[in-house]
Amino acid sequence: MIKTGILNPAINSLIARVRHTNTLVIADRGFPFWPEIETVDISLVDDVPTVLQVLTAIRANFVIGKARMAREFLKSNDTRTRAAFGRCLDGIAVKYEPHVQFKLHVPQAVGLIRTGDTIQYANIILESA
Repeated sequence: MIKTGILNPAINSLIARVRHTNTLVIADRGFPFWPEIETVDISLVDDVPTVLQVLTAIRANFVIGKARMAREFLKSNDTRTRAAFGRCLDGIAVKYEPHVQFKLHVPQAVGLIRTGDTIQYANIILESA
């Protein structure tokens, strides 16, 4: 029985299959469904869990080389929200691109973790190092 770290077996399985330069998406509650990639939906209610909570949980066992986010995230959210994401992504190069361009990278991901997050454009594509 797992005593620490991520307890969700589907998320553990998904993370275990990510290899060098593969990607993993952590998405908000409104992100579209992508039938071509595995989705682990852990949304419960609004903001439970959040993208940042999931990111914090997986960072302990996931070596992130870089990340992608929608440029619209920067325009749609206040300084406090942007700073919280910045702290959680500390040390990781983040590329901001138009949301339409961002979504073009999703089908190549190993999988997607859908959260209950309500923050606008809080979606992240993580590339393993």
